[in-house]
Amino acid sequence: MPNTNIMIKVLLLSDFTSAYSRLLLKGFLNYSMEVGNWRFYRIPLTREDLKDEKAIETVIEIAQRWGANAILGQLSENNAIRLREIGIPIILQNYTNRVKGISNITGDYYSTGEIAASYFLRKGFTNFAFYGTSATIWSREREDGFRTKLAAVGQKVYTYNEEKNIRYGSTANLQALQTWLQQLPRPTALFACDDIFALRITEVCGICGIQVPHELAVLGVDNDEILCNMSDPPLSSIVLDVKNGGYQAAKQLHAIIKDNSLPQFNIIINPIRIERRKSTEGYSVNDKLVINVLKLIENEKNGLINIKEILNRLYVSRRVLEKHFRKEIGISIYQYILEVRTSCFAEKLLTSDQPIMDIAFELGYEDYVNLNKSFKRIYKMTPTQYRNYYKYGKINLSINLNKNEKQ
Repeated sequence: MPNTNIMIKVLLLSDFTSAYSRLLLKGFLNYSMEVGNWRFYRIPLTREDLKDEKAIETVIEIAQRWGANAILGQLSENNAIRLREIGIPIILQNYTNRVKGISNITGDYYSTGEIAASYFLRKGFTNFAFYGTSATIWSREREDGFRTKLAAVGQKVYTYNEEKNIRYGSTANLQALQTWLQQLPRPTALFACDDIFALRITEVCGICGIQVPHELAVLGVDNDEILCNMSDPPLSSIVLDVKNGGYQAAKQLHAIIKDNSLPQFNIIINPIRIERRKSTEGYSVNDKLVINVLKLIENEKNGLINIKEILNRLYVSRRVLEKHFRKEIGISIYQYILEVRTSCFAEKLLTSDQPIMDIAFELGYEDYVNLNKSFKRIYKMTPTQYRNYYKYGKINLSINLNKNEKQ
């Protein structure tokens, strides 16, 4: 039964109009309903308010008069530090940067970019582009992960960054964006920093006659179903474990409210999988044999197909298949299948409560030692660390959020 003896009051300063923020709040509310007797006070701040010192002083006055126990919101670094001075625990939904010394709801943005790069590489693309904004940490780090992953295999990225987040901006730069898109080689795989930016791309492509996905494949982030299905064609998008992140944030915050000697924390919202829709349909491969192989692997649940089965279905020799596959994709078919399975394994670690060994056997892994080695090579941690870190919120500060920056 929920403990209703102590009332917890949380001041909400975030914009909950986006699907991401609503899912975050839903997870937060789920925890509050489990423990009972939480109250919320919402102060919708504009983008200008978040930088305005006078607006923050008004927030402080309301928080003190209401008797707030905690604050959740998107804030500038200076205003977050100012709020911390009044002695109320804060969780910062980071926007421009992470703020040291304050708890952050953040994301493994770098890995999200890596996932996008790997997805397009598996489809055989050799031209890549990124569309985002220099104004937000999540766009900058997603671009960094995307670019670094591709650079490792000798590929470059065409980039267009808006100065501001277009959620709060105008359509003033549409002509410049259209010109950039028209100058891209064909076909190109474009990764957008989120679904709003991805929708902007498909809209502009519709205006200037660029065919999606045949000339330009487009992938977003957040899996906002309304935005994704508004797009023509519907957008593929990387799904994030947002609701669980909100739940873990509320849980950690509750612990700090009960014991203010506990250290600040980072809640990491992890990319889980790609929701495939028509904006990334097809492959940038000319070899029909390789296209058929890729289709077989992609359509097989969890990548549960082996090389022998592929050879039997396509009536081809192993030698011929390897020659064609390496020429088009750049790696062996065994390595390709291994990467697909490992990606499915990582997803199930977060979406299932099954024991890790049971998941491994379900996905056809008989040698857990080799699986552990492969997983650690790709994700820089063991399967147990990965699940503890991202699913259960057991924070290990030795694991970096950004592969190039120690938090």
